[in-house]
Amino acid sequence: MKRSIVIGCGSYLPRRVVTNNELAKSLDTDDDWIVSRTGIRQRHIADEGELTSDLALMAAQRALENAGILPSEVDILIVATTTPDQTFPATATKVQHQLGMMHGAAFDIQAVCSGFIYGLSVADNLIKGGQAQTVVLIGAETFSRILDWEDRSTCVLFGDGAGAIVLRAAENQDINKEESDTNLHTRRGVLSTHIHSDGATNNILYVDGGPSSTQMVGHVRMNGREVFRHAVNNLAGIVGEALDANRLNSEDIDWLVPHQANRRILDGTARKLGLPIEKVVVTVERHANTSAASVPLALDEAVRDGRIKTNDLVLLEAMGGGLTWGAGVIRW
Repeated sequence: MKRSIVIGCGSYLPRRVVTNNELAKSLDTDDDWIVSRTGIRQRHIADEGELTSDLALMAAQRALENAGILPSEVDILIVATTTPDQTFPATATKVQHQLGMMHGAAFDIQAVCSGFIYGLSVADNLIKGGQAQTVVLIGAETFSRILDWEDRSTCVLFGDGAGAIVLRAAENQDINKEESDTNLHTRRGVLSTHIHSDGATNNILYVDGGPSSTQMVGHVRMNGREVFRHAVNNLAGIVGEALDANRLNSEDIDWLVPHQANRRILDGTARKLGLPIEKVVVTVERHANTSAASVPLALDEAVRDGRIKTNDLVLLEAMGGGLTWGAGVIRW
């Protein structure tokens, strides 16, 4: 029986930073209004001509460097994104070529802000099933390209960026049936993943366009009140599901790395779980909501600054349009 361990991570943010004060020059808003409702103070925006694949490539290269392996060792490359370079081919195939990965397979996953968690589930199962030894999983977005910059209810919320992890197969030869659950949880790697969706909520967070309907790229539209209500309930529920599946309590979690949608959602989820905010990795103030990139961006930051250490128990969670939501538990 194989299991997945994380052997490296990396991230990339575009150089251009847009503050709330800059947005206030063209919108009926100000810094206080945005911060009080979202916790966001700034966001990174991709330069003209800077594509999702460019951001994904930088994050992947940094993750591979951190892992100390070459692209030739990668079997599968997955890009979670809502903003691909083209309708087809997959953005992942472009990144595969640019990395110099000459074999294996590359494909995209689209689950909006939950995309990285969905990708983690797919990557973990590919490794457990013996179909891959090494997987690069990337969350990358240029969400600024699908925003209506005259709609202050949405355009202030989002930013661009990319994050990546490298997963590698490890053997469970040292595990036997007589070992206790406690000992099982000392193993490094992905302990479990959990994903859900509810298409009945499709119309509370969506883009009003697409190749099959209008043949044009539309803009993000959102019912903020409904999204908030579903987010706190769904995220608390999926975290509870992940904890129960591993016979854990919230006190066992060293770090919660949530999707960075809104500071009020982060605080509300932490309260519902009885988890101190000091255990929550928060980057929304500086990154805003980077959709599928937000979890790996926050994860990489917490690893690089030393908060997340070897053997820490890390819980990832996200919710996005669809609605989709998911969680994963990793022993770092």
